[in-house]
Amino acid sequence: MKKFLIALSMLAMGITSTQAQVAYEKAKAFDNVYLGVEGGVTGPLNFKHFAPVNPAAGLKLGKQFSPVYGANLEGLAFFGDNRWQTGSLGFSNSHTVVRAINLGLNGTLNFTNLFCEYNPDRRFEVGAEAGIGYWITYGDKHIIQTSNTGDDTELTAKTGLTFAYNLGEKRAWQLYVEPAVLWNLTHGPGDAVQMGKQAAQLGLFVGLNYKFKTSNGTHNFKVWNVGELNDEINSLRDQLNAKPKEVVKEVEVVKEVIKEVPAQTTQTLCIDNLVFVTFAQGKYFLTNEAKKALDDVKAGRHVQIVGTASPEGPKALNDRLSQNRADVVAKYLQSRGVIVDEAKGQGVQGVTSNRLAVVYVK
Repeated sequence: MKKFLIALSMLAMGITSTQAQVAYEKAKAFDNVYLGVEGGVTGPLNFKHFAPVNPAAGLKLGKQFSPVYGANLEGLAFFGDNRWQTGSLGFSNSHTVVRAINLGLNGTLNFTNLFCEYNPDRRFEVGAEAGIGYWITYGDKHIIQTSNTGDDTELTAKTGLTFAYNLGEKRAWQLYVEPAVLWNLTHGPGDAVQMGKQAAQLGLFVGLNYKFKTSNGTHNFKVWNVGELNDEINSLRDQLNAKPKEVVKEVEVVKEVIKEVPAQTTQTLCIDNLVFVTFAQGKYFLTNEAKKALDDVKAGRHVQIVGTASPEGPKALNDRLSQNRADVVAKYLQSRGVIVDEAKGQGVQGVTSNRLAVVYVK
């Protein structure tokens, strides 16, 4: 039964799971998009004449397809004159403020989320970035030669590591440091593709990304612990007595329908008279998604409300928090003409994170 409920919950939520008991809410096409600015310096990778370094600045527009994998479009502008040892990614005879630009498409990999369980509240993350690009040098036309020395366009590649720190209460901002190498792949005669440090620039970049708000109301992926949700369902079923009832389960933006019959008979799944409202840890305010779920309760109906808390913290605090959760739901329903027969906090229920208010519609 437990495995069946987990499978049904994942199907109803429209989410994908990367771990046995953890699932991510399905994202829409324009979710998890970010825009960033960056600045840094580069110099020839051979270190024979690394100084003076070349200042650089750029923009990034990216998207995370999952907590682990993503991609971005990057535009970098270079302002220095310290050219690469061989090939054409130099800036000789350039009379423009921007000596060259590189337009790249990069793939990203988040090592922290790959090897550790995803946590949207995590501060520090380590990742990698690699991609292909197109380099354009600005300068006098006469520097373009048939031998390719001084050619004004090149195919490039970028490889780098990212050390990121997520800022703000909602983790909407991300500050990162990125050591990276920009490789000139077509620096030889005839634009033959080759990679070598004699035609590469070592750079150090510092950037700031803003992660746009997603359809789930946050700035990151929304994660559900399926095992804990299943435990909550079982715990609340026990509290509601073993009598036939139809239940509506609302976990903020998620609806699941379960029809429960007595334990001695075969059970089928459906949902109609129970509304589950979840809360953040230590909080008791209603989100817009929670209010939308409660709006389904019609005026004039009688309800009974039970508030719960998770095991963290002292008993007195959890008892008070569970009562506050029941009260805030009751107040909202009463403002809509719903008759509240009882609103009671039950403190901690079970050993999982039961940060809920359960509304039983009679």
